[in-house]
Amino acid sequence: MQGKARGQSPQRRKQPDKLAAMAYTFASATVLLLLITDPFGNIPIFVNALKGVAPERRMFVILREVLIAFLLLLAFMFVGDGFLRLMNLSDLSLQIAGAVVMFLIALRMIFPSDQPEAAPLLGEPLIVPLAIPALAGPSALATVMLLVSQAPERRLEWIAALCVTMAVCAVVLVLSERIQRVAGDRVMMAFERLMGLILVAISVEMLLRGIRLFITQTGAAA
Repeated sequence: MQGKARGQSPQRRKQPDKLAAMAYTFASATVLLLLITDPFGNIPIFVNALKGVAPERRMFVILREVLIAFLLLLAFMFVGDGFLRLMNLSDLSLQIAGAVVMFLIALRMIFPSDQPEAAPLLGEPLIVPLAIPALAGPSALATVMLLVSQAPERRLEWIAALCVTMAVCAVVLVLSERIQRVAGDRVMMAFERLMGLILVAISVEMLLRGIRLFITQTGAAA
């Protein structure tokens, strides 16, 4: 009986690990990346930053910034795992840290600060603040690394999800002035808070799964 119990213990240890990892599909990964990059929430940032840019140049600037953000996130998909190994960080720490950062950003989406709007930039914005951190912020970087670290064999699927996300961001931000005019500030704020609420639920689920996995690993080590 003891031998049988010993033979079953590795299988039991593997089961919580499998349950603790969030099983993303192409669709759920795309929705998660859209919630984190938050193209609708970034409309006021882009409109304000592009006030000093000639109207005929705005589409080019938006597409350039989206491309820069895409290339940065794509790079993290390929080098993120090596970076984690270099820094001696585990997937578990990345999952918990990503959940905390995602939770804080989601809270800011639900409860925006009352700070006055920043002054428009002089000239064309380059990389900061549109590509980074508006689109490719800390939570987006952590998310793409987390997706690849949990399922590296599905890297092409995550790249496709990132491509769809960046395409949606490009379309929404190119039409940002029209969307803001048609929808109005109240509708935009309500939509952003709804996205923030969904993101809070996702981040809490990630955090709970990470804590559950940590407790399981600690118990197994003891």
